[in-house]
Amino acid sequence: MSGAPDPSAEWLETDRYGAFASGTVSGERTRRYHALLMAALTPPTGRVVLVNGIEAWLETPAGEVFLSTQRYAPDIVYPEGCRGITGFSPAPWPTWRFAAGVTQEILVGRDTGETVLRWRRGGGGAPLRLVVRPLLSGRDYHALHRRNERMALASDAKDGAVVWRPYPDLPAITVRSNGDFEPKPEWYGNFLYREERARGLDCVEDLASPGLFRFALGDADAVMVLQAGESAPEPALAAAGRIAEAERARRTGRSRLAVAADAYLVDRGQGRTVIAGYPWFTDWGRDTFIAMRGLMLATGRLAEARDILLAWSEAESGGMLPNRFPDAGETPEFNAVDASLWFVVAVHELLGAMSDAGAPADAATRARLAGTVEAVLQAYAAGTRFGIGADADGLLRAGVPGVQLTWMDAKLGDWVVTPRIGKPVEVQALWINALAIGAAGSDRWAEWHRRARAAFAARFVDPATGSLFDMVDVDHVPGRVDRRIRPNQIFAVGGLPFPVLEGAPARRVVDLVEALLLTPLGLRTLSPDHPDYAPHYRGDPRARDGAYHQGTAWPWLMGPFVEAWLRVRGGSAAAQQTARKRFLPALTAHLDSAGLGHVSEVVDGDPPYTPGGCPFQAWSLGELIRIERLLASGRPPAGAQQGNAA
Repeated sequence: MSGAPDPSAEWLETDRYGAFASGTVSGERTRRYHALLMAALTPPTGRVVLVNGIEAWLETPAGEVFLSTQRYAPDIVYPEGCRGITGFSPAPWPTWRFAAGVTQEILVGRDTGETVLRWRRGGGGAPLRLVVRPLLSGRDYHALHRRNERMALASDAKDGAVVWRPYPDLPAITVRSNGDFEPKPEWYGNFLYREERARGLDCVEDLASPGLFRFALGDADAVMVLQAGESAPEPALAAAGRIAEAERARRTGRSRLAVAADAYLVDRGQGRTVIAGYPWFTDWGRDTFIAMRGLMLATGRLAEARDILLAWSEAESGGMLPNRFPDAGETPEFNAVDASLWFVVAVHELLGAMSDAGAPADAATRARLAGTVEAVLQAYAAGTRFGIGADADGLLRAGVPGVQLTWMDAKLGDWVVTPRIGKPVEVQALWINALAIGAAGSDRWAEWHRRARAAFAARFVDPATGSLFDMVDVDHVPGRVDRRIRPNQIFAVGGLPFPVLEGAPARRVVDLVEALLLTPLGLRTLSPDHPDYAPHYRGDPRARDGAYHQGTAWPWLMGPFVEAWLRVRGGSAAAQQTARKRFLPALTAHLDSAGLGHVSEVVDGDPPYTPGGCPFQAWSLGELIRIERLLASGRPPAGAQQGNAA
């Protein structure tokens, strides 16, 4: 497949409501999440898959030439349209070139949620006959579909459109086309999804096709426009042109990363929110506040960032921001000690960015956000849920058995893989930063900040290694420490507005993290010399959860690391040039693998650093954008240690 990425690489097209279309370069659906038409019933949640894929082929004098690829259980590939792919491009939207002289395009209208499928014949010659069979389900996007008698496959054809209503509690499916439709219901059984099988999950489903479309593929494009719900009549070619024109305008003249960032910014109610990752995450508090620094603040989308933080501030309870906005009817989840502290950091950086842009926040906005920041500080100082509260030394304790509170939050059943009960190092860095932010308006927090910073310096440096303890007062036992080498210590030097550690101790931490934890695509979550180190993120849920924070590397941590690396070198022009050459090329190259145009959630800790988890992750992309902007600015990062050389 010349001119194309790895056939297993994935493309993504999103709308502004939380729904998306996705698939692979080869055309094979390898995940349950791969689909052409999805709807978010309670934006951005309540996602349901309506059209999973298509079967498509050309009728030629020499016989059928398939453009689609399917895999069936136990492991049978038929047809193999992928063999005819001669090229693929993800920009401006996924486009395939086939040896038969046909080009296929798929795009989603961001504002409308419509999916356009378009085929074009290259060169002259007699028209080709194109046949397309839509494959439908009507299920929750996490689920799988099986053949049943309840699914209705009747077709309602009128005004140039065909409407199907497979299940009464789901939106209808409308297809506008410039082809001829023939009702011919068929069930296709036992599609196999390889990525689900590799993850140790159910991986087989049945799909139904209510009929087929036939096109004369000649001078005019063959077009199908898929939509959730019924719509006013509009010719298919006009609808496809309208959507393509709007999308081309949105994507043209902007950087690849800026266009990718759009995918994560979606509607929630009357406001906006940030999707943590595709295909299976929705909006999460911790992820939102970390990701928005790159996705929004670094790209100048300050009004949207303000609206998101104002919306989240309404959810504050007991000084905590929920870690997850719930689906309709569900209870908010407040199981994160750090989400509220990241909120404080995001507020601080937003207000600073607005002032720097010459458009300071209005008084009402400042008052509302400052009030939430104060509520966080007061509740954390006095004590709140899950044992979270300031201790006598001024540091922040947190944790109760059975609950995962930090970003290292893997849990399977009752098994919390890395409970980290006590005083985690990055939580202290966040707490001290929050106190510094609060101190700008209150002498009370200035005293708290002084005390906590002194306690951190006295208690967290391991005299034997120069590393920082990952935790002190483990399990709330005074003096018990966790000496495991983890990346969380980097936040004491980089990744936050105010460094907590400076001078030679900061340099030792950065050098040690670089020596033991750095990979080309992220920081390992555990040193390889530890007996619990897991070099690969793969297998069933238990194996993957066990490796998630026990060696697996995370690309989002490259942001804090690069910033720390620059700070301890004074942020000089030479250091910035070296950082660009050393730390960006692998991440930039990664944009052309796994999730095309995006950055993966995790990669293996050992070579060849195989990507895993979500192929499209908000904070991974956000931190790449943030560091790219920092390195392009020519200015040293805030908190850079003057006089230090590379």
